[in-house]
Amino acid sequence: MGAFLYGVFLQWKLDIRSKTLLITCYIVPLLFFVIMGGIFSSVMPEARYTLVQSMTVFGVTMGALIGLPPSLVEIYSSDIKKVYKANGVPLYLGLVLTNISAYIHLFIMSVILYIAAPLAFNAEIPENPGLYFIGLVILIAVSLSIASIIGLAVKDQAKTSMVSIIVFLPSIMLSGIMFPIELLPKAFETVGKIFPASWGYRLMADSTDLLENLLPQIVIFILAICVCAILLRKVDK
Repeated sequence: MGAFLYGVFLQWKLDIRSKTLLITCYIVPLLFFVIMGGIFSSVMPEARYTLVQSMTVFGVTMGALIGLPPSLVEIYSSDIKKVYKANGVPLYLGLVLTNISAYIHLFIMSVILYIAAPLAFNAEIPENPGLYFIGLVILIAVSLSIASIIGLAVKDQAKTSMVSIIVFLPSIMLSGIMFPIELLPKAFETVGKIFPASWGYRLMADSTDLLENLLPQIVIFILAICVCAILLRKVDK
């Protein structure tokens, strides 16, 4: 257990030095918050009621989908995998450690947004903070599980970035954080339900349909875990 915790701590320190993770988990989400938070609160004053949730969904989705896959590619498509095998380290450990480390960073970033939004833009604190943080915990986990599939399935860094962006853009545009999802065509609204960002936003912003917004994320998470297990077996060959 001590070795595992040390591994988590070491991975966290390595990620702190990673420019990719620093940019995707902190700089870009917080910069987006500063710019778009000001625009939303000026153009749409009612946006302050869901500003915390919408900025959090953007930050978590970007940090997970854009930040995590390159780290996994670096582990499983390089000599690091050989080092793991040579020392008898289970290959799944790299996936677990990077996910835990990324989870910590994304949670810290989300807490920063939660505190800063009311101070900077007079945003409303979520009516039910407990439900908000439950939604946050689940959203980070589900988003990282999707990001893990990308990192394990795509072996090339350039292609990984391209696939991550392809998944990230519809996740955000169809999630409802930019504009009400009711304004979208039915087909786009249906497609948006494939991505965890849509359900995560609903869960954190709407306290009336807890089970309805929670179950799809659990299903996505379980399916993603199964896919990751299959991909890890292929990586081990």
